[in-house]
Amino acid sequence: MKELDIKLNEYFGGKVVRKDLTNAVKGNAIVPTYVLEYLLGQYCATDDEVTIVLGVETVKSIISQHFVHRDEAQIVKSTVREKGSHRIIDKVSVRLNDQKDQYEASFANLGLKGIPISDNVIKEHQKLLSGGVWCILTLGYFSSDEKGMVPWLIESIKPIQVSNIDINEYKEARKKFSKEEWIDVLMQTIGLNPEEFTFRSKILQLTRLVPFVENNYNLIELGPKGTGKSHIFSEMSPHGILISGGEVSKAKLFVNNSTGEIGLVGYWDVVAYDEFAGKTKRTDRGLVDIMKNYMANKSFSRGTEVYGASASMVFVGNTDHSVPYMLKHSDLFDALPKDYYDTAFLDRMHGYLPGWEVQKLRNEMFTSDYGFIVDYLAEVLKELRKEDRTHDYSHYFELSDSITTRDKTSIAKTYAGLSKIIYPQGEIGREDAQELLDFAIECRKRVKEQLYKMDETFEEVDFSYSCKDSGEIITIETLEVLELGEPLKKLKENQEDDISVKSIVSRKETKIELQEGQKIIRDNQSGISYDILFGAYLIDASEIKIVDPYVRLPYQLRNFMELAKLISEKKDPDSEVKLHLVTSNVEDYVEGAKDAFEQMTYSLESLGIIFTYEFDDFIHDRSIVMDNGWKVVLGRGLDIWQKTGGWYDINEYIQEKRLCKACEVTFIKQEF
Repeated sequence: MKELDIKLNEYFGGKVVRKDLTNAVKGNAIVPTYVLEYLLGQYCATDDEVTIVLGVETVKSIISQHFVHRDEAQIVKSTVREKGSHRIIDKVSVRLNDQKDQYEASFANLGLKGIPISDNVIKEHQKLLSGGVWCILTLGYFSSDEKGMVPWLIESIKPIQVSNIDINEYKEARKKFSKEEWIDVLMQTIGLNPEEFTFRSKILQLTRLVPFVENNYNLIELGPKGTGKSHIFSEMSPHGILISGGEVSKAKLFVNNSTGEIGLVGYWDVVAYDEFAGKTKRTDRGLVDIMKNYMANKSFSRGTEVYGASASMVFVGNTDHSVPYMLKHSDLFDALPKDYYDTAFLDRMHGYLPGWEVQKLRNEMFTSDYGFIVDYLAEVLKELRKEDRTHDYSHYFELSDSITTRDKTSIAKTYAGLSKIIYPQGEIGREDAQELLDFAIECRKRVKEQLYKMDETFEEVDFSYSCKDSGEIITIETLEVLELGEPLKKLKENQEDDISVKSIVSRKETKIELQEGQKIIRDNQSGISYDILFGAYLIDASEIKIVDPYVRLPYQLRNFMELAKLISEKKDPDSEVKLHLVTSNVEDYVEGAKDAFEQMTYSLESLGIIFTYEFDDFIHDRSIVMDNGWKVVLGRGLDIWQKTGGWYDINEYIQEKRLCKACEVTFIKQEF
């Protein structure tokens, strides 16, 4: 096991499970992850291989014998009839039959309806009244000659969820993990391999958990297909429900005026709307008005009665166009149905998660390591909903006075949610707090900037804050605006030393004045190439020395050849350039690297580049040193991009399309 897995089992024994086991037991059962991991938690919450193997077989047996498949419903009914009673796993929903004055249960897969259920069960598990809950129950059969008598009996029923958790124990154990370790634990818990994600990409994934830990949190995520936008809301918690955006109605969501039954927001912590986008979708304008009131005031009315609720609202959908297209021709809410394309409704969104930054899920992105049993984490998050941390950031920072109350509330709720997820123990330092605050401001600013584009009566807001210890003023910009240079004029006036501004200016100017300074590249930033970064600094250089300890793997060798290509484009066609690489290597890769470098030597000679190399196992720094007087210090070396999808991914061939890793590039003028 990895060191992190060992540590997780040490401090959370019995509450973690190996994530590849879920697929091992699922088979063709259409059942949420939290149901499977509930069962795995009963038999496989250990690091002992023998116990795991036996436990997996037990869970497989339970699923095989007791899970109700729709195509086998008649067989299960027959089994119950022949045996008199039988234990099953099915999704159960309950409604009140006011004519008979009794509660009646319906079974999603078994197909039974109108089965009487005890009032005491409903008092203990009210969520059965709305949307349906996965349960383990014993169903009995008793035949009777009495007219109208239903032969089916619910002898016992237990919703599938962890019964109790010790939140203090959870918080104390969290102190044993570093920030990075804990974030990786959470990533593994939701089934993802943290090694395939940058820090920002991990935060984007974890932000999807904020609605589960923060009351009345309104989140929207729009982006391309295949990024797992709806997965968390359908699979990861028994306290959330995912419904189709086209199936929403006032009665289903809030209150049924005919029966007086409270809708989904009264029973669930999170109500998520899948496939929310689509310009041609028909919507109920009256529902939009009720939603606006609920999202702003945490309440809804029926006649003269007003009901309060704490359910968070999540809206996920697909975009129709690329981000550059939307920013230039419309806005980031462009794909929404007409009635939801309403500034008053959208202003209630506390955060806009940029779904276009989330990579499409590939096989290597899933983990087979340990993580919390998702139902355990779900109960922890539910318990943390009781805590209020919306003012915690104010210990270190003060938001600008120009930020409106609604904007401040949105920022505070995103910050509080992430704080409770990553720092449940409540201890958070200044730098870590700033990290979360910057991201929270960005999520709200993304909403506000689009509202300003849609309706000019919205005033532009200065999304900045001051540091109480230093007085420094920091202004936050969204990543897509940094990449695309909008609004360029404002950024240039403020003379911000930003990579996207420099790159856009350089494309428009024929002569570039080289300057010393530093360029910051953020996680998931695109639009970056070697040419944009330092292409101009290569001009007039006849000797170039590259120092990078990591030029050995195929993609690293590709990066180096792309740099060599750029050098050939910047040099005078009639001149030669000496290119020397200093790198390190290990036994497993050194022979392959030597072969690659020898091929490069012959290949680059035809371009007028005299290539040489050496191995030095003691180098650590990364830089490009040129005889034209410039030195470029590379924080990450040439390895500035995240993995591409391979040969058939256009990102493999266009540097500007690749997503970056966070790093810094520094330009130094040297005296000779």
